[in-house]
Amino acid sequence: MSATSSSPSPVAGVEREQWSGQLGFLMAAIGSAVGLGNIWRFPGVAYTNGGGAFMVPYIVALLAAGIPILLLDYATGHRYRGSSPTALRRISKRFEWLGWFHVMICFVIMTYYAVIVAWSLRYMLFSLNTAWGSDAGGFFNSYIGLSELPDSGSPSYSAQPVLGVVIPLLLVWVFGLFTIARGVSRGVEKANKIFLPLLVVMFMVLVVRALLLPGATEGLNELFTPNWSALGDHRVWMAAFGQIFFSLSVGFGIMLTYASYLRPRSNLVGTGLVAAFANSSFELLAGIGVFSTLGFMAHSEGVGVADLEGISGVALSFVTFPTVISEMPGGPLFGVLFFGSFAMAGLTSFISIIQLVSAGVAEKFGWPTLKATLVTGIPSAVLSFVLFGTSSGLYDLDVVDAFINNIGVVASALIVCVGLGLVLRRLKVLQRHLNLVSETRLVRGWWRLLVAVVIPVLLGVMFVQTVWSYATEGYAYARSFEAVFGWGMLFVVAVGTVVLTAVPWRTPVDDFTPADLDVLEGVK
Repeated sequence: MSATSSSPSPVAGVEREQWSGQLGFLMAAIGSAVGLGNIWRFPGVAYTNGGGAFMVPYIVALLAAGIPILLLDYATGHRYRGSSPTALRRISKRFEWLGWFHVMICFVIMTYYAVIVAWSLRYMLFSLNTAWGSDAGGFFNSYIGLSELPDSGSPSYSAQPVLGVVIPLLLVWVFGLFTIARGVSRGVEKANKIFLPLLVVMFMVLVVRALLLPGATEGLNELFTPNWSALGDHRVWMAAFGQIFFSLSVGFGIMLTYASYLRPRSNLVGTGLVAAFANSSFELLAGIGVFSTLGFMAHSEGVGVADLEGISGVALSFVTFPTVISEMPGGPLFGVLFFGSFAMAGLTSFISIIQLVSAGVAEKFGWPTLKATLVTGIPSAVLSFVLFGTSSGLYDLDVVDAFINNIGVVASALIVCVGLGLVLRRLKVLQRHLNLVSETRLVRGWWRLLVAVVIPVLLGVMFVQTVWSYATEGYAYARSFEAVFGWGMLFVVAVGTVVLTAVPWRTPVDDFTPADLDVLEGVK
């Protein structure tokens, strides 16, 4: 079947796109999973949660939560042939709202995700002449127009645009919308086939260079020396499950939507295993590269790695690494490789987020891909500029990201597992589907047990702890600021979910044939 071939759509009378083949889907799935969090989150989480010992709960979390939820997403999207709202409605009309909850979460995420990618693109250019000089922290604050904290110790919203952020941000949005508007095979798949191999090559070169730096061994020892006593701390285990959960982009509709574009007979289980282990392998590679570099920095300053600040998040990428780049031989090339890899990892994830939103709207309103992309993408882009392309953008982003991910995304995955596993009891049907269309089979009931019982318990603990903490202690800023950008953004997501669910379908969404029945009838 050619790259432009189609199969019956979730919308009667309309042709639905497909990936050109299993490889195209696999690269898109890996591209979505490998994102900013792999580079700037995993090394810090591993380091602060037992070092080498962290790999034990990390692997357990991958096998017990990451892969099972990933397969749940694949089975749901593939069997019910639609984006998240379409597939969940076909399972039960009572759960259509959850699909629109996914859409609204991704609508918000893409507003600020684009900004971080824009920063990395600009820093790739800054690396050519190490424009930050000897004060990487001050340079970053100046670049993003970061306003000083007021006397109250909490930021307030500023509408002052930052030109240095707005220009690359515009480029990121143009790329994202153009890619999605071209469709699944001609847009998303081709972009991943270009950027993913380039990302791997560039990052491999970066890691090899980092390993050859003086002090690299000390950095690796700091990362991988196991603190076995940490395994007795429940917070280390929760951190491992949280890292796997967020890293794989599961439970909030992205992988579900991607799987819906596969042919009726596709090796879902085998592809899921490859995608999951490829994502974790890249995280491990990122940890090696980051801590080799931090080892060099500690060696240059004559201190221990443990004495360094900024080993994760924004500080790692835009303060610590630029500082290292200024001190190391061949720093400009290293900087281009690092920020180029960072940008490409972000872009492949960014387009997967837009795809979910665009596909859901297109299917409900019967719009062509171009129209749905523009109708959803332009408002999100405007919010991106207004909220995060300003001098208070970093503060705004920090709060929105914390509340949307730690509350919204976790709640989404929790409801998916409980809803499909315990309320609707669809896991036997979905396991049968996975086994029918895949070369690798799920045996017995361990997958259903994990999805319906084990994962909801773990996610439930994470959810309750986070909500209680944010409600009683706050996140990191004044309650008024968090009320607007944290709880307020969750309220916007809830309202959007209700509105989109209430709007009548303009297409006969319930008229479809499950993919596994097509397989039984011999469709290839």
